[in-house]
Amino acid sequence: MVYLVGLLLLVLLGVAIAIAAKLQKVMGSVQSGTEPDAPVPNNKVNGALWMVFLIAGTVGTVWSYLSARNYFLPEASSPHGRETDSQFWLDMSLLTIAFFIVNFLLFFFAWKYQYKKGYKATFYPENHKLELIWTAIPAVIMAVLVFLGFRSWTQIMSDAPADAQVVEIMGKQFGWIVRYGGIQDNKLGNYNFKLIDDNNNNPSGIDYSDEASFDDFINVSEMHVEVGKPVSLKIRARDVLHSVFIPHMRVKMDAVPGMPTKFWFTPDKSTEQMRAETGNPNFDYEIACTEVCGRGHFAMRLRLIVEDKASVDAWKQQQKPVLSTILEADPKFISKIPEKLRAKAMDYAPYVEETDSTTAATGSSSAATSSLR
Repeated sequence: MVYLVGLLLLVLLGVAIAIAAKLQKVMGSVQSGTEPDAPVPNNKVNGALWMVFLIAGTVGTVWSYLSARNYFLPEASSPHGRETDSQFWLDMSLLTIAFFIVNFLLFFFAWKYQYKKGYKATFYPENHKLELIWTAIPAVIMAVLVFLGFRSWTQIMSDAPADAQVVEIMGKQFGWIVRYGGIQDNKLGNYNFKLIDDNNNNPSGIDYSDEASFDDFINVSEMHVEVGKPVSLKIRARDVLHSVFIPHMRVKMDAVPGMPTKFWFTPDKSTEQMRAETGNPNFDYEIACTEVCGRGHFAMRLRLIVEDKASVDAWKQQQKPVLSTILEADPKFISKIPEKLRAKAMDYAPYVEETDSTTAATGSSSAATSSLR
């Protein structure tokens, strides 16, 4: 490998010396006012090749775009996604027009003004009108694009509507943990990263000193949201940098350890609608990680199911609060909950056979709490 690198350096050095010698010869001719040597015999061929490359490159560019259209994402399934797409294609159209104009002139002039004996190039020391045109037009176009982009970004990153579905999604190596406010209060409780404990059924660090956390439940395989209703995603990560990406919704936001982020969108096409539109009965929305986060990065996928309110509510009814799972595995966990909240926490505890005769006789929640300590 070392020898190969050395050989390449020698070749580059030789090319650099040859170019420097040629430039010195040309500059000497210019300074002396004499015409440089006549071009090599294939000068016309080189000029013609510029046009061949221009035509072939144009055909190849158009062909590559048309052939790739089959792999484009379908129309976005959210209003902000369609607006984002419109902004993208406007930008791409203007850039494509500029690209073809500039490159056509570049290649055409190289052919048109190839070396001819006795021909002298015209020199424009200054042309204020031309300079004004090629400065003002791009400046105005760029200003319009920046304004449109800023307006779209401001709308996308605004606060979610008050009636939005609130869902927390947390990235970890290598999967997603989705947390919902329970059916009792439909409100997410607090969390604390210090409480994260996979061994004791608390992978998202739910803080049970907050009463709103009691009925929260999690899911690691799918997220269910209601069609036509805004969704507010509360995003966080518990280990390394991840990124929440829902391609069909045009949603993408980094999940940063120690710095919660957010994103909201409105899914206005259900999963069933998309299956009908795409002709794919197995279509599913997907939440993926687009930040390389380790060896298992490729496996960070989560199903997103968009359905009607009745279906979402029915699915939520089937979910089990995390607190119930914790108390089932470790009844003594009740002692870690503030005393004033233990009676309510007992509503989420599974049946435990009482050994205390007083507890058996009265069945009071306070006695049950004492027996679980």
